[in-house]
Amino acid sequence: MSDTVPMTQEGYQRLQEELKTLIRVERPKVVQDIAEARSHGDLSENAEYDAAKDRQGFVEGRIQELGDKIARAQVINPAEIDSEKIVFGAKVTLFDIDTENEVTYQIVGEDEADIKVGKISITSPVGKALIGHMVDEEVRIVVPSGVRVYEVTDIEYS
Repeated sequence: MSDTVPMTQEGYQRLQEELKTLIRVERPKVVQDIAEARSHGDLSENAEYDAAKDRQGFVEGRIQELGDKIARAQVINPAEIDSEKIVFGAKVTLFDIDTENEVTYQIVGEDEADIKVGKISITSPVGKALIGHMVDEEVRIVVPSGVRVYEVTDIEYS
């Protein structure tokens, strides 16, 4: 695992908000749920208690994970990037040679990726394949259905 975790400012803020919610809202609620389940008596067959303990494990694990990612965050502002090549943060417009469709993706950190809004992870096969290419270059990307060939038509940093 690398020392830093690249992310946009938006992604960094989202992680911080989630961490704050887990610490201020979720953690106290789980503690309260455990106390309430304990008050119901026999813990050996208490499904509420087991569920609350499982939830506590998840919440504490996520708090640790987020704290670690935030501590190692390398916040990158795409607007400050001046590159003719595709790097982290780029908004890339591609022309699919086979389907003749155009698609636009922004290359973001793992926690920010959401294909529905056109954000792909820098660690995804498509994200990895795009890095370092320039406008008018062809990019061959191995996907589960075979090989896709794209032409890079635009690179934007905003």
